[in-house]
Amino acid sequence: MTGVQQEGDDQSVSLYLLKQKMADFAKERNWDQFHSPRNLLLAMVGEVGELSEIFQWKGEVPKGLPDWKEDEKVHLGEELSDVLLYLVRLSDICGIDLGKAALRKVELNAIKYPASKNYGTNDDGTAEMCG
Repeated sequence: MTGVQQEGDDQSVSLYLLKQKMADFAKERNWDQFHSPRNLLLAMVGEVGELSEIFQWKGEVPKGLPDWKEDEKVHLGEELSDVLLYLVRLSDICGIDLGKAALRKVELNAIKYPASKNYGTNDDGTAEMCG
């Protein structure tokens, strides 16, 4: 299992399953004592830095990473996973239902950035971004 998405691979993993696995993993190692919100956030930021290093000198990369080697994609999957796992653990420790919070945020963004408005390039050629 490399983590690299393959054609026809539509199995999904729930945030609940990841939360449970991370909680069990930490408990089995007696790491709960170290998993304060601050510590988890700082660890996640470190992982985001490692993720950023992968893209640092690549310039723009097309969707699907067609020019990347398999081992580069596997490495990317590992670093993305590190960030996700820390985020899931942080949300659990903070008592936030990450799935519900994310769905709420999508709804808020739909109000803030209505589909009826044209997004893309401004008259001066600069990109209009949303976030």
